[in-house]
Amino acid sequence: MRIAELFYSIQGEGTLAGVPSAFVRTAGCNLACRWCDTAYALCAADGEDMSVSDVVEIIGKWPARHVVVTGGEPMIQPDVVELTRALRDQGRHITIETAGTIYKPVRCDLMSISPKLTNSTPQGTDSGAQGEHHEARRVNVEVLLRLMAGYDYQLKFVIASPNDLDEIQQLLVQLRRPDPGRVLLMPEGTDRDTLHERAAWLIELCKETGFRYCPRLQIELFGHRRGV
Repeated sequence: MRIAELFYSIQGEGTLAGVPSAFVRTAGCNLACRWCDTAYALCAADGEDMSVSDVVEIIGKWPARHVVVTGGEPMIQPDVVELTRALRDQGRHITIETAGTIYKPVRCDLMSISPKLTNSTPQGTDSGAQGEHHEARRVNVEVLLRLMAGYDYQLKFVIASPNDLDEIQQLLVQLRRPDPGRVLLMPEGTDRDTLHERAAWLIELCKETGFRYCPRLQIELFGHRRGV
């Protein structure tokens, strides 16, 4: 596997926010979100080659029942299924963080799916083929439905503008109108001021729709840096 980093912290996002967790951040992604906050994990070549047994051994040194497999995009890793089986054999609670464009039969207790909205597509004269590639692949309804049917899940959307809500509502119709309590709205941003500014109107949207507000505790508590 290509690994960007392994660390022990608390989960900062989603329904398990605040839970002490070991993180396996894989390196490599099939998308190119323009606001990606883990750009150091986008390229597989920037990661370290590690075996599943190496990863499991390091995680075993931390007193964490919960393990978060994230990225990059962990579902592109050839050994991700083997990794989740090894973690399950240890009795770990496993969260997979994925954009939901690729299906693999992983072992998973919580599938944290973050479908990418139009606000993620690279823009400008320099985006070129990268922007076209991303836009063509950022949403796969068939895969999303399969993941939602097979696992306990949450749908986590990154919100940059109130206008993003219309796009979410349209996608949720295609996803057969899931329970609003499973839909999380998270402000886009990598600094506290931006998050606080967007939280003010995003919380009002959550109150109107019944969707859940999703904090970014890792930025609130530690700032935008690696290993947290």
